[in-house]
Amino acid sequence: MLLLRNRLLPSPSLLLLPKSTSFPLSIPTRLSHSTRRQYPTQNATSASTSKTTQTPPISDAARFVRTILFVPPGVDPDEVTDDMVLPGSNIVVGPYTGDSRIKEVEFVKSSGRAKDCPKDDRPEFAILGRSNVGKSSLINALVRKKEVALTSKKPGKTQLINHFLVNKSWYIVDLPGYGFAKAPDASRMDWSSFTKGYFLNRDTLVAVLLLIDASVPPQKIDLDCANWLGRNNIPLTFVFTKCDKMKASKGKRPDENIKLFQQLIRQNYREHPPWIMTSSVTGLGRDELLLHMSQLRNYWDQ
Repeated sequence: MLLLRNRLLPSPSLLLLPKSTSFPLSIPTRLSHSTRRQYPTQNATSASTSKTTQTPPISDAARFVRTILFVPPGVDPDEVTDDMVLPGSNIVVGPYTGDSRIKEVEFVKSSGRAKDCPKDDRPEFAILGRSNVGKSSLINALVRKKEVALTSKKPGKTQLINHFLVNKSWYIVDLPGYGFAKAPDASRMDWSSFTKGYFLNRDTLVAVLLLIDASVPPQKIDLDCANWLGRNNIPLTFVFTKCDKMKASKGKRPDENIKLFQQLIRQNYREHPPWIMTSSVTGLGRDELLLHMSQLRNYWDQ
């Protein structure tokens, strides 16, 4: 566990943001959006607990597991070992992990409004990120098919909510990117508006895969997006892209950028959200991300 702590914890010399309201972690079930099942909050105290009740001290290892690692439902934090953590991530594998293979995928529809999205009860994962972060490339890498999602050298290519049906049982949803450098302000506002409407009204949303470009330092717009999702109790997983570029010609390396991002985001989250390193070029993190998605999906489907 000590080696794992050294790998995941950022240097104490990294920049800290002022502390603010912390957000819990949650996962949707088939219940309504307002009654999402909460992940166990390890450091929360019951309202009925007496102020005089003393909590027994916990070890450094236990505190690390409960605040840094993502411990899924069905796992006792005190029984987590190094080999239960997916490589290149903080994600613990639990009993809900199932078959993660993608056997078939088909494009279903593009929607200009959240209310026009497919109306069945299949679970879905929304892929979101800054323009040019590699959303379409990640989708293509996950399904191992070229051009399943549109790729373009022009930022802001995806301007609709695109649903892809996987194995006839769950969806990958490609959402418009944010921070379009060359898009008109009016269009940028419209895209933001209907994307937020999707998040707030989509009962079948299992989690948002928030893509973060690891080849550049943490961006305020990404932190703002993560904080908005947290404030609105939207489950998310940070997916760091472009992690194959481990030798930066200038600035910090991707692993350094990732540790800095983790340090910043921890200021707003009571427990650290799940995160994973990926590369659409080398395939890094593909199988691990699909395993993570399978355990979230299987838990949602209970």
